[in-house]
Amino acid sequence: MRRIFAALVVFAVSALAANVKLYLKDGSYHIVREYSVQEDRVHYYSTERGEWEDIPLTLVDLKRTEGEIAAHEAAIQEEAKIISAEEKVEHEQEREIHYIPRDPGVYQLADGKQLRILALAESKVHSNKRRSVLKALSPIPLVSGKATLELDGLHSSYNVESDTPEFYIQLSAEQQFGMIRLTPDKGVRIVEKITIIPVTKEYLEEPQEVEIFRRQIGSNDLYKIWPQKPIEPGEYAVVEFTPGKMNMQIWDFTWEPGVKWTPPPESAPPAAPHK
Repeated sequence: MRRIFAALVVFAVSALAANVKLYLKDGSYHIVREYSVQEDRVHYYSTERGEWEDIPLTLVDLKRTEGEIAAHEAAIQEEAKIISAEEKVEHEQEREIHYIPRDPGVYQLADGKQLRILALAESKVHSNKRRSVLKALSPIPLVSGKATLELDGLHSSYNVESDTPEFYIQLSAEQQFGMIRLTPDKGVRIVEKITIIPVTKEYLEEPQEVEIFRRQIGSNDLYKIWPQKPIEPGEYAVVEFTPGKMNMQIWDFTWEPGVKWTPPPESAPPAAPHK
């Protein structure tokens, strides 16, 4: 529908441009289909009277007339550029939808067509034992609990090849999603710090968020995300979560300049693009 509407707009602008205002020096004008300068007069076809007429050149404001014609032509060209750009975006979205599976998960497209599937990481919660002792000594639960959500290992097995990686995330439900930085520490990568509020047992989660751009693709729960600025070398993850629910799903990756992507061992073959 957008293409049809845009085409109608261009047609309307073109139609208006076909009827020219032939301006006179007194500020009035004639609506003409076309005109030509012939020695000391202007020969034009009047759309009002449906016939050819002539007028002395000295009475015609050619500069204003030609300026308005040029403005109409520029408007048509600009509208054509906008339509071309919109069609390019629509074509790109159709191509992306074709290659990305509908199964929930995170994906990359290498060279615009090679599908790479990120593995869902297994995370664990590590509690602060010192805090647990303090809570046990307190007559009422006034001391907040502290914990961290962690991934085993200091590095992800999946490395990206750019400091502005682009990912596709197919959501499993209407949840928040984004990109975060992980902190390597004593054989693990810390995903986020967690504070457990006494009495209410609410969870306050503190991930290191990466500012991203996001674009919905089509009408499905498919989004394309990428960082707003180049990321620094290190450990990162694409995540999907509900704030305060401790249900974060994590797809981890590493950015290390100069390291080429290698397929993980015993990886499942890429899913075929859906029809």
